[in-house]
Amino acid sequence: MKRKWILFVALIAFFGFSKANAQIKFDDKALGALQKGVTGLTFTDADAAKLSKATVDKLDSEHVIAGPTDPYTIRLNKIFGKYTSGYGYTFNYKVYIIKDVNAFATADGSVRVFSGLMDIMDDNELLVVIGHEIGHVVNHDSRDAIKAAYQKEAMIEGVASQSKTVATVTDSELGKLGSAMIDCQHSRKQESEADLFAYNFMKKNGYDVNAAESAFSILAKMSEGTQSDFITRMMSSHPDSKERAESAKKRAQTDGLYKPYVHQVAVVTPTKTTVKTTTKTTKKTTTKTTTTKKK
Repeated sequence: MKRKWILFVALIAFFGFSKANAQIKFDDKALGALQKGVTGLTFTDADAAKLSKATVDKLDSEHVIAGPTDPYTIRLNKIFGKYTSGYGYTFNYKVYIIKDVNAFATADGSVRVFSGLMDIMDDNELLVVIGHEIGHVVNHDSRDAIKAAYQKEAMIEGVASQSKTVATVTDSELGKLGSAMIDCQHSRKQESEADLFAYNFMKKNGYDVNAAESAFSILAKMSEGTQSDFITRMMSSHPDSKERAESAKKRAQTDGLYKPYVHQVAVVTPTKTTVKTTTKTTKKTTTKTTTTKKK
């Protein structure tokens, strides 16, 4: 009797749900949001790269980018020009002319460095910071970040939008994803692993690994200075910069490579500009003067 009662309740629930379900209507935008959410659950590396590229293209259009002959671009190419491919990625580098101290890398291999960061760090220190960002890409942290941002946007669309058809990713959504990429917060474990990636990158390629301690020490000092609010916010998901500097120092000591690092001044040779000179030929006019003598 009990089994029959359970079956009867199950049938009532099924037909009741079927009837209610027939009355539920999703418009195109809500359905599109749900589809995005489902896609997010099976987010592949290719999905991440495609969406990341579209997001970075949007960011590029909104920032002032240093041109090919700009000293910032020349310096960045000098430092990282030889590292355009590796770890299964093709990397591209650009400088945003902005005073903020920041850098980020996305799942498609795009690396963006803020000029404010380049102003305070020498070449080796930049290698550490950019190497750290590339570490996030190689470790798939960047892929997971764009996936999380995409899923969040899909949920917002599903809850808040019931008006019109939405494209796969709208321009507005790309803007939100771009902000999420710049302000991306990885877990402390991911940050520590990216620090280790940067250290090993320096060691493998014959650079001074002690620049890692120096780079993190600079960030630690900045967090105590005039830009403390911005730096603290940017580094909120990172381990403490002083701790990171100390960890880098201990790694170098363990490897027998430690020595106090001397911060270098970056020297960039300005691009020579050719000035076309015009030779002006002046025609001299000789005036003949006649003197009449009085007799």
